[in-house]
Parts: sequence; C-alpha cells; structure tokens
Amino acid sequence: MIKFICLGSGSSGNCYVLWTEQTTILVDAGLGIRSLKRSLLEAGHDVADIDAILVTHDHADHIKAVGYMSKDYDVPVYATELVHEGINSNYSVGIKVRPEKKHVIEKGVRFSVGDFQVTPFGVPHDSNDCVGYRIEAEGITFVILTDVGHVTTEIQKEVSRAHYLVVEANHDVDMLKIGPYPAYLKGRILSDRGHMSNATCGQLLAEHASQHLRHVWLCHLSEENNHPELARKTVEGILHGYGIVPGKDFELEVLRRRNASEIYEL
Repeated sequence: MIKFICLGSGSSGNCYVLWTEQTTILVDAGLGIRSLKRSLLEAGHDVADIDAILVTHDHADHIKAVGYMSKDYDVPVYATELVHEGINSNYSVGIKVRPEKKHVIEKGVRFSVGDFQVTPFGVPHDSNDCVGYRIEAEGITFVILTDVGHVTTEIQKEVSRAHYLVVEANHDVDMLKIGPYPAYLKGRILSDRGHMSNATCGQLLAEHASQHLRHVWLCHLSEENNHPELARKTVEGILHGYGIVPGKDFELEVLRRRNASEIYEL
C-alpha cells in the first residue's frame, strides 16, 4: 500500500511524502529542518527513514532543508543539473548538498527509488529549471505539478495519466490584480513562467482528467491572493460546466499552507 501526506504547501514551505512499507521519498524539502523533523515524527516517520528527496526546482520554499538532510542523514537528492546548480547558488541553503549525494536526473528519463518508478517532466517556471514528477508503484500513478507558469502539452498528458494528482491553484486573478503586490510581482505571477491560477487549474482538470482519476489536491495557494474555499469553488464550478462532479467522479481537496494534511492511503 502507498501512503501520502503533505507537510506544507505554499510560499511558507513545500514538502510532500510518499511511502510504501519499504521506501519513503520526499518531493521537495522546503520547510525548516526542525519543522520538517517534527511533522515527519507526527506522521510516524523519523527523518532517518527518508530514502530520497526529489526536488522540483531551486526556489527557497522547495529546497530549504535539502542540504542539511544530505549532510546529516545521508539522504540522496535527485534534481536536474540546472536545479542542482541553483541549489548551490541559493543563499537560503546554508548547507549545500554533499557531492556524493547529488543525483542528476533528466526530463523524460525514468529512474527508480526503491519501490517507486519516477519520471520527471518539464514545467515552465522562473527558476533555473523546474520539473513535475510522475511517480508509479503498485499499479498506481501519482503526479505532482506545482509552480506552473503555463500549461503545456506535456503537462496535459501527465494529468491524463494520473490516478492521484497534486496540482497548483495559486491565485485568483482578480484578487491578485487588486491586491497589495507591486506591479512587477503581479506581472511575474501572471507571466507564462509564473504561477497557475484557480481558473486555469480548473480548466486543465476539466479538459484532461481521465476516468481513472481518483483524487485531486490543490496545492501552493497564495496567502494574499487566494483562499481555500475560493480555490475549491472556482475549480468545482468549471468542472460542473463539463459535467464533472467532485465527490462523485473524483475527490477534490485543498492542501493547507502551514499544517500537515491527513495521511491518505492510495
């Protein structure tokens, strides 16, 4: 059996955990190490249980603890070459990834971590590089897709493959436009290398979710430019327009920014 928990999702820090009886992996480690260790313990894991960290990109809210974990707990860190370069140059990562724990991956090239088969795929974002992950085990396909500047054909295909999907619904466009952010930051978020809105997320799901999709979690919500209920209702409204009923066709939930989710059995 595969289990999943989100330890945090948003600009305050991102970390997702998948495990079987034999293998435990993190996708991103953007929490402070103390918070990460505490949340893992509350979920029944010690940080020493972690077999690998898969990094999506090199922004601080996704990599804060990777160097510490590679150094003190011998955890291998998987990322593209460009993401590894970004980690090395990011001032927020005080302890860098140990060279012997650096694993370079390539988009579209599958690799194994214990029980899991992992395929990274490209995601447009304003970082050195950015990937999503298709993670497969026990006949189940789990896809994580965060920090999405715009939807590509490759992203559409990955969504259509998923039984379980973590997908960004970062902002409400109207909230962002009238909100307190300076113009340059609004422009960055709305650009094709920024973040995906609630409406774009809903459209992506409506057009590309398959009949075998079982559960969707909306992730990386903005604290200033979104609200969990607004994100859920916006996505639900678009899905209803296509005859898709969340709770019947698949489950739809919103992940919290600073608190761990429940543990899900996939």
